Amino acid sequence: MTKLNKRLYFNEVATRDGFQIEPGFIPTDDKVALVDSLSGCGYAKIEVTSFTSPKAIPMLRDAEEVMGRIHRVPGVEYTVLVPNLRGAERALESRADELNLVMSVSETHNLANLRMPREKSFAALTDVIRHVGGRTPINISLSCCFGCPMEGDVPLDTVLHWADRFAAFGADRVRGITICDTTGMAHPAQVAQLVDVLQKRYAGLQLTLHFHNTRGMGLANVLAAVQGGIERFDGSLGGLGGCPYAPGASGNITSEDAIHMLDAMGYDTGIDLEKLLAVARHLPDLLGHDVPGQVAKSGLITDLHPAPAHVEELRLPRLENAAA
Repeated sequence: MTKLNKRLYFNEVATRDGFQIEPGFIPTDDKVALVDSLSGCGYAKIEVTSFTSPKAIPMLRDAEEVMGRIHRVPGVEYTVLVPNLRGAERALESRADELNLVMSVSETHNLANLRMPREKSFAALTDVIRHVGGRTPINISLSCCFGCPMEGDVPLDTVLHWADRFAAFGADRVRGITICDTTGMAHPAQVAQLVDVLQKRYAGLQLTLHFHNTRGMGLANVLAAVQGGIERFDGSLGGLGGCPYAPGASGNITSEDAIHMLDAMGYDTGIDLEKLLAVARHLPDLLGHDVPGQVAKSGLITDLHPAPAHVEELRLPRLENAAA
């Protein structure tokens, strides 16, 4: 299909968001190898790891070693999640290209996930922003923007309130904001409405959408966001991931499935899909279990199969009759 002029950018989050809830520790060598493989697929950004407390997320206790060993490909940004000032210091020492700071717009979810009220989270992240002082780009990820599994609907005004407060730091301090559907509660009409408001309000910021496929609407929500003008998305190889402190937060949208859909529609994602699928097909062996992704199992829509032998036998008499 002819490519459209629209350029889309994907941030791969499997090695952070995806791995953080896996039950068994994934060896550091395997993490490094996976990041290196993903680096060759054309991603704009890869969220490599998280500089959280090793006690909180033991899976990512090797953050410094992973960041120190990956092969950095020009044109790919290597971002990391940072929860606080100490995490930011560790990330800066590890030469992260971007710091991703996270809090929830839902008070209940923030208490469950970060064990503090939203105002305290904002104060802690403000300390990080001021400490970094524009030396390294910062992205803010706001959780539960489309609903909270414990509170229900989250008003649009609440989302905008917190986004406004971070946007007020200026694009030289906060480069972008990620709007997260943390537990897959978003639907396409809701996405279209929010996207319209966000783009008018934050034209100077990089806006990223982060969807989960908990209720099967992940790709529909991606399409609604693309049609509304959004260019940047998070995705997770194989559909891995979920928030351990958000009930029902199953996997993120599957990167390869979303990219396959958008490529088929003619959008330019910059991703070499064949390479990405080759990486995705090794994921179950690495993890020791199946993953939700579909295209790695079914193949591309352009991957055709030979017809059964009897089809040609049935077709032949018609051809002979036509010739007669």
